[in-house]
Amino acid sequence: MKTSVNPEFVIFQTGESFKVLQVTGKAEMVTPLYYSTREAVIVVLAGSAILALEHKKYLLQKGNSLVIPAFQKHMLSLKADFKARVVMPQDSWIRYAD
Repeated sequence: MKTSVNPEFVIFQTGESFKVLQVTGKAEMVTPLYYSTREAVIVVLAGSAILALEHKKYLLQKGNSLVIPAFQKHMLSLKADFKARVVMPQDSWIRYAD
């Protein structure tokens, strides 16, 4: 049974202009619908997931990356234990859709 849980976003590194978040989750987790207030790049380090974005689905696997436009609502359905890094501007925030 899939469960809807908040993904774990932890600040991994910060710089003057950008920050890097580490995203982790367990297989079968499904994140709530969320978005970033600025453009972001996700780089998958381990596992796999389906990212549903604008009526399209993207298979994300180790070594893949994807640019996610600002304010585009999306969600992750984790197929295997998942670990990724998200690079975004310092003034960007993750928000959950209501």
